[in-house]
Amino acid sequence: MNEINPSGWRPAMNTTSIVQEIETFTGNRALQLEEALLFEIGSPDRSGVDFDEVTDIDLSALGPNARKGAPNLPGLSEPETVRHYTRLSRQNYAIDLGVFPLGSCTMKHNPRLDEKVARMPGFADVHPLQPVQSVQGALSAINELAVWLVKLTGMHGVAMTPKAGAHGELCGLLCIRAALEAKGDPREVILVPESAHGTNPATAAFAGYRVENIPATADGRVDVTALTARLGPDVAGVMITNPNTCGLFERDLKVIADAVHAAGGYVYCDGANFNAIVGRVRPGDLGVDAMHINLHKTFSTPHGGGGPGSGPVVLSEALAPYGPLPFTARQADGSIKLIEEEDAYLEHPHAFGRMCAFHGQMGMYTRALAYILSHGADGLRQVSGDAVLNANYVLRSLDDVLDAPFGPAGHCMHEALFSDDGFAEGFSTLDLAKGLIDEGYHPMTVYFPLVVHGAMLVEPTETESKAGLDQFIGAMRSLAERAKAGDEMLKSAPHLAPRRRLDETLAARKPKLVYKEV
Repeated sequence: MNEINPSGWRPAMNTTSIVQEIETFTGNRALQLEEALLFEIGSPDRSGVDFDEVTDIDLSALGPNARKGAPNLPGLSEPETVRHYTRLSRQNYAIDLGVFPLGSCTMKHNPRLDEKVARMPGFADVHPLQPVQSVQGALSAINELAVWLVKLTGMHGVAMTPKAGAHGELCGLLCIRAALEAKGDPREVILVPESAHGTNPATAAFAGYRVENIPATADGRVDVTALTARLGPDVAGVMITNPNTCGLFERDLKVIADAVHAAGGYVYCDGANFNAIVGRVRPGDLGVDAMHINLHKTFSTPHGGGGPGSGPVVLSEALAPYGPLPFTARQADGSIKLIEEEDAYLEHPHAFGRMCAFHGQMGMYTRALAYILSHGADGLRQVSGDAVLNANYVLRSLDDVLDAPFGPAGHCMHEALFSDDGFAEGFSTLDLAKGLIDEGYHPMTVYFPLVVHGAMLVEPTETESKAGLDQFIGAMRSLAERAKAGDEMLKSAPHLAPRRRLDETLAARKPKLVYKEV
């Protein structure tokens, strides 16, 4: 046991200089395999499948822009293809390898039970064009998940079809627009606090609104005085993230909502951080009119490439009539009716339209419902409690070596926020993040939120053990001390990764493209 490694784990010796001196014929370093690009290892005359020779196509009939020869695309045999992508996969970092500390992203374990349910033939093979009578089980699962989401949030209705967080934001704003237009009240301004998620202003602009920022107070929360002073007949609503991107609960949300409603506007809450309050706080009780829920965050469906995402939007009684089609409705006989046919507008006359062609992401619905049912209401309450506990454990274990700008204000919620204040001159957040790669971790979210210079946003989630967090904390402490001491080796990290630090500006402006036309 020691100060840097409180759990007693023993770091490997520093082998950087030794590793740099060793050269191999293949470029491989034991099981760290050097894999070239497809264009470098493949050739156009090679293929893993056989095709009949095509000789009867008149290329001149395709016009002057027709290709004159075979495309210079790399071909590989089947074993070469499998090996190529398997080798690349070994260079990926994944939630199944270790803690994924991305703040604001809630990268937590995906239970295998949920994956098993999603792969059941009745769910995995369902088709959106099947007759409603033949998919009653799938529609029942969608409906039951919808009921859970409404109960957990204290809202009136839910639009299940949005396919991600930003898609859900757009859905909520379109509901707000439809409600205002139904009153003959075309407002044009959406207020977005500095502590909100970055997609909020982008979504509001995409929806046709003019965006105005609301400043944050010194403790990282919305400046209520500034917000209420800006309310007026041109303000359609406010988009507020709670808990916000500083990892803090917006304790004045009810006050804000009452003021916005009194001014004739609506409240959109970004629910990306619902994982921190699920089972404990119902946004509907705080006056929220619309909120998207990232199933791939709060309810542990795969995130990113393992997706796709899903962002159902819960709606207040005032906005529910304007929600999009389709939606499910349980009938008196227990059957599920899909409200999407030509007569849908007779039952839901104020719907603004559709968010997608069909019904959303079935695989995400089944995973999320399995997660909810396996935890139960008490389990979901424990999820948020453990997430907040883990984040505060990280915050207090590091605030003596890393600047925590809002640490003195008290507890954080689901994520801990640090900055690079106090590092040696010339050292920054990027150096610590790259050093984490050498330690075997994916870096945390960096330089976000923008209200903190050199921000480092760490979200451990509830699925990490104390032992795992202790090892991560030990690595962070070591790197922080190196940055404060001016360790020049940190400036060029990572040293042990498959690739060294890139000139990101040059890579973005002058990418090397190897494709050549025949």
